[in-house]
Formats: sequence, structure tokens, C-alpha cells
Amino acid sequence: MTSSGQQSPSFDRREMVRRLADETFDVVVVGGGVTGAGVALDAASRGLRTALVERDDFASGTSSKSSKLVHGGLRYLQQGEVRLVYEALHERQRLRRNAPHLVRVLPFLIPILGKPTSGEGTKSVVSRKIARAMGSAMWMYDLTGGWRIGKLHRRLRKDVALAHMPTMPADRLLSAYLYYDAFADDARLVLTLARSAAAHGAAVVNRCAVTSFVHDASGRVAGVRVLADGTEIDVRATVVVNAAGVWSDDVRARDEAEHPDSIRPAKGVHLTVPWHKVRNDIAVVIPVPKDKRSLFVVPWGPKGDGTFEHTYVGTTDTDYTGPLDDPQCTSDDIAYVLRALNASIDPANGPVTTDDVTGVWAGLRPLVKAASSGRTADLSRRHRVTTNPHGVITVTGGKLTTYREMAEDTVDAVVERLGRRERCRTKRLRLLGAEGHVDGAPGTLDAHLRGRYGALASEVQALIDADPSLGHPLVTGLPYVRAEALYAVRHEMARTVDDVLSRRTRARLFDRAAAVAAAAGVAQLLAPELGWDDDEVQAQIDAFCSQIVAEHLANNLTEAELFAHGAGADR
Repeated sequence: MTSSGQQSPSFDRREMVRRLADETFDVVVVGGGVTGAGVALDAASRGLRTALVERDDFASGTSSKSSKLVHGGLRYLQQGEVRLVYEALHERQRLRRNAPHLVRVLPFLIPILGKPTSGEGTKSVVSRKIARAMGSAMWMYDLTGGWRIGKLHRRLRKDVALAHMPTMPADRLLSAYLYYDAFADDARLVLTLARSAAAHGAAVVNRCAVTSFVHDASGRVAGVRVLADGTEIDVRATVVVNAAGVWSDDVRARDEAEHPDSIRPAKGVHLTVPWHKVRNDIAVVIPVPKDKRSLFVVPWGPKGDGTFEHTYVGTTDTDYTGPLDDPQCTSDDIAYVLRALNASIDPANGPVTTDDVTGVWAGLRPLVKAASSGRTADLSRRHRVTTNPHGVITVTGGKLTTYREMAEDTVDAVVERLGRRERCRTKRLRLLGAEGHVDGAPGTLDAHLRGRYGALASEVQALIDADPSLGHPLVTGLPYVRAEALYAVRHEMARTVDDVLSRRTRARLFDRAAAVAAAAGVAQLLAPELGWDDDEVQAQIDAFCSQIVAEHLANNLTEAELFAHGAGADR
């Protein structure tokens, strides 16, 4: 029980698996990313008997590999997607209200750079004419809904802009625009949605793969067959929702022998570098040389003194035709991102090189396939909800920020099929940990825990109070403590070393070398909780380290070389 009176709900996996076998549900959701978890919460909060099954871990796909921004998408205004921006900005505000412990306001700087005298950066400038147009776009963004964050954009003098990122080329910097959006740890948001769904009665299970659909005598879908811990279970449900993201077409294939592809995967890559290489105290939007795109440069891991642990840079936006299970960041991707970053840094500060990269991640956007075959960057981020002849409801497309609206539209379709009238409740539904949350003092363990668990931080602190050694670092150089790994197993359904180092914490994304060094200690810590013997402990260490080795190999290959070498294959 927390000091606010809020108690962590049961999230016992064994009990959840039992419920899958014993109960009959109104709806079963396939997919444990942000969309699926959002659908499960919406359905459960309406009083529907709800189950969610995820073949791997919660947020193990796209939903842990986003840019981690809760934003309207300023660039979508350039594409005429005013309605999308309007909806996203409204959803941003709802998420700030419903999950104040997970979402923080993040200022963004758009530097106005003059032409360099020579070099590749020539194409990366923002002219005065474009700068004026950008000012108009800023006003449109504010009026569309940006104002809801409580602050309007403004133009900054050169010296003020430089104070936010002193590594920018001072001789080229003319001025800058400052506007506001928000940041959230995507994997923690998904986990919180899943736990919130469980708190409203949903049966939520990870590592539970759908092997086929179950049909009734008339041929209509009446549930799914899953494989959980080596046992096949028929999960009985009136409605099935396919929320599997980039795997949606694979799930559809289990019910429809022939179907047109509905998803066009687009790969997005991010790099993490030490913060001192960039020294930005807010997010910065930088142009990409010889391309009509921009990248985000985002400080990550606040220390409480105005400095940060790391900065990450991204994202790319390219077509992807490789294995869906394990997209990788290649040498081409790294070169693309570093070229853009270095074009916006004063050469006197020294270039950021591949040797400076401490972490990478590559995710696949589940874009709705369009009739035209333009660049993936130009495809709409809107979502689509469809129902096939057998009654399976599929939701595709969308973006992290609009997950709640996607879920509402999907569950509206579920309710209609059930012949019921329950209305959506999630617009003002506080997520687990939000009630009673207050921020901790900057730079303290208390602030770190509250920023990840909200009002439930006291449950992690209780573990430390009982055993002070659990307050020691989990990964050298990173803010996570050993108690968080135990809490992840006991209350967050973590089952592997990778679950802990990649998603319950973000150690792998921050610093993969440090994560590898910590893997053995994490495995030993988890072993008594999960009943691992020495062989399983070693298997867990080997499995995690082999993923990092494959990732490192891919970083030194082009996309073509990657697949020729067999890297990036299914895990």
C-alpha cells in the first residue's frame, strides 16, 4: 500500500494464464504494444470481460523503440494533416493529465542557421524566408492545440539559443524558435497501461503466442488458441481484436488464407551518445543534409543539476523489407544520423563518431499501406479500424501519442458487435501510479523512482528499506537500482534478463556495454525469484549478450550486407 492509499494490483502471470483457460471473455486482444494495451484498458474500464495476449514481452516491438515523444507532430502540418495534429495535441494533453508521473513537458528548439562558407552542411540551412514560414507554422501549431500545454512558442536570440546547446556553430546561428511538446518512456507507458487494464479486471499475459483462431460452427471467430509455457489453451471470446502492429498481417493470415497486405513497415533508427558530446538541455530539431527531413536531438537521464546522462538522436524513416522480428541499425543508418548531427555542431567541438555511440535502437512503424508508393516519411500516421467477414477487428497505423483515441475507436467497434452501449471512459481515466503522485527532489533516488512508478514508488522504496543492498546500482553509471529488477519480476511480469535491461529499465538503450557487464549480476538477482538453476542463469546471460553481439555486428554492415550475412534473423 502506498502512502497515497493506492495499492499495486495483482499482476500474477500464473493466475492470469489460469483465467485464460477458465473464463469466457467478451473480447480478447492480440498484441501487447501501446495499441493493444490501450484497447485492453478501454475495454476493461467499460466493464467488458477482457483478455490480452502478447507473444513476447509487453512493448517488445515498436512500442519500446519509438522517439519517446508525446507530441502533435509539427511536420504533419506541412503535409496538410491538420486534423491529425489537432487530435494528437488533444491526446497529448489527456495523457499529461492521466499520467503525470510518466509524461513531462519538453521544450524544443529549432535553430535558424545561416549558410556555411563551404562543405556538406550547405543543404542543411534554414533560410530567412523559410524561417518566416516556420514562424507561421509555429502559430498554427499553437492554435491547433499546442497552447494547451500552457506555453506558446517564441523566437529566441542567438545567445539564448546557444545557451541551450552551446555546441551549435555560433558563426552560423542566427536565432531559433522555441516550442513545447512532451516526453514519455514508451515501454513504461505500455507496461502501465497493461497493469491499469489488469486493475480494471483484464487478464493480461505476456509470452503467450497465438497459434490459430478458434471458430464456431458457423465459421465465425470465437476466440484464439495460444501457447503459454508449453501448453495450448483455447481462449474463448465473442470478439477478437488484432492489435499486433507490424505483425497484424501475420495474425490475419491465421484466419484469412488470402488477404492483401495492409501494413507498410517503415524503419526508424535512433542513436545514443554521451550527453557531453552535445550538451543540449532541451530537445533540438536539426535538419538532415541533402534531405527534406529533420531529426530530434533529445537529452535523456536528468541528473538534477541541469546536465544529463545521455542524448539520443533520431529518427530515420525508410522502407523495410527484412525480418519483422528483429530490425537492426546498420552502418548506413548510423552514418545518416551522425552526418545530420555533425552538420549542426561546431567543428571546433569535434565530430561525434561511431566510437561515441553507446546505444542504438531500431523500430518498425506499422504504417497503413497506401495506393501510392511515395516515401514512408510522407505516408499518413492516421489509423484504421476494419472488421473481416469472420468478425475479427483489426486496428492498424497511428502513433504513440494517439494510442488512446485508436483504442476508443476500436472498442467502439467491439461494443457495436456485442450489441452493447457502454461508452468510453478513458479520456479522464488516471493510469496506475497517477493518483497521489508528487515529484521528488531533483537528482535524488526518490525523484528517479517517482518519475517511473508515480505513487507506487513507495513499493520499490519498501524493498530497499527491507534490504539496503537493493538500493545499490543495477547497472554501473546508470540511475537504476537493484530493487527495480526485483519489483519488475514480482509486479511487472518480467521473465528474462532482456525484459529487465531492455524494457523495465532502459539500460540497453542508454549504454549497451554497461548492460552487458551487468547481465550476470541481473541474472543472479532474478534466479531465486524465477526458479532458475545455474544452467538457466547462464542461458539467460548468453541470450542477452548474443543479442548485443548481433546488434553490434549489424552496426558495421549495410542493409544489404546485413541480410547477406544472415544477421537480423528471427531471434
